[in-house]
Amino acid sequence: MRLPGLAAALALCLVTDPAPAAGSDPVQLTPGQMRVAASDSLAVGAPQQALALADALLARDAQDLPALLIRARALRDLGQTDAAKTAARQAWDLAEEDPDQFASAMVMAQVLSTAGQKTLAQLWLRRAVEIAPHENLEAMAIRDFKYVRATNPWSSRFSFSITPDSNINNGSAYRTSFLNYELTEALFGQPVQYQLTGAAVALSGIEFELGADTRYRFWQTATRAQDLYLSLDYRHFELTGDAKSEAPGVKGSDFDFASVFAGYGYRAFNFGEDGEFAFRADAGQSWYGYEQFARYLRASALQSYALTGTTRINGRIAGEWQYGINTADVNTYSAETWAAHFFPNGRQLRVVLSGAVTDSPVASEEYVEAGLGASLVLGEIFDGAGLQMGLDYRGRDYDVSPHSPDGRQDHRVSASATVIFTGLDYFGFNPTMTVYAQNTESNIALYEARRFGINFGIQSAF
Repeated sequence: MRLPGLAAALALCLVTDPAPAAGSDPVQLTPGQMRVAASDSLAVGAPQQALALADALLARDAQDLPALLIRARALRDLGQTDAAKTAARQAWDLAEEDPDQFASAMVMAQVLSTAGQKTLAQLWLRRAVEIAPHENLEAMAIRDFKYVRATNPWSSRFSFSITPDSNINNGSAYRTSFLNYELTEALFGQPVQYQLTGAAVALSGIEFELGADTRYRFWQTATRAQDLYLSLDYRHFELTGDAKSEAPGVKGSDFDFASVFAGYGYRAFNFGEDGEFAFRADAGQSWYGYEQFARYLRASALQSYALTGTTRINGRIAGEWQYGINTADVNTYSAETWAAHFFPNGRQLRVVLSGAVTDSPVASEEYVEAGLGASLVLGEIFDGAGLQMGLDYRGRDYDVSPHSPDGRQDHRVSASATVIFTGLDYFGFNPTMTVYAQNTESNIALYEARRFGINFGIQSAF
């Protein structure tokens, strides 16, 4: 598979000698002229001739970098990808300056892509982006990266973040609450207030999150695709010194959480390719505090439609069936709709309306939820930094609660701002910093919570 940036990359290494004087023997070629002739042979589809010229150059000088690159390209065109990778690797090992390293990385990416090793080809293209001598060549490598990614049946994403948080356990903001009203009123004739301790109160700490998602596209046409998915997530917590003093018997690892999901997905364009339908089903399990927590089945269907070239609407319905191991069985059915508008300056506004309902054998786990949210992508607010902001409201109504005859009503408001440091780039990844705050008000003090945190992570720049 040919990458459009290779011709320009290879040209970086073609250093020619002066043309022969008029009347000189036309069959006598200088090394520089042989390199150009070999490159021209590749361009007109004569890889065997290019290989012969490259081998002649290498017989003269085994460290002729342009000749090694031409040899790699010619072998690739002849279907000899193993030998082509060896030549490309030799060229990379010889390259010392950025232009030579860039050309070597680009040729290696093409050879790997042709050999079907598209994920490795993407890594070499990220390397090319990192060492590109100027912006035009960087843009060329990014373009080729997107081309390879679009043809790669494998798509993987890894995430890592560190988050100092004022409330890692989602504990209460208060130090007292009321005991089970049914029991205490029967015994004492009135509710009994008690002191909240340990993991019931908010504990500050640091969250370390590591995640991996991979997708394999096993079937595809021009308008439809079928995928297999695998997702892994692990979150580890460490308590601050103050939290350890507040809850002496509690460890941060008590709140560690891990999950694994595997699933199937189907996607198809519709409405004359103005719309897209997506279906996904997953099965998985989670662990909490290193104990099995629950098993899950999930299914969702999404339909999106482009109203205009700049406005898109979306609708999604989903179901989750939780089979508790150390928690209750809960079935959750949800729906959401959102609209996204893309402005000419690269900014984006997104507004979301959502709802959910649950059923469970445990009456206190059943609730009805409504939500409203908005996010705004501002792009670069100043040189080297972009900004995204979000605001979200969720209201839940539980008909039954053991803590109040009126049930339980929660109102949660969340706000966040994410800075993407576009000026700091390493292998096509930018560091990010998210500041967020969350406030949950409830008619039951046990569930009143405040959270504030700063998340440090990374994301791909393209």
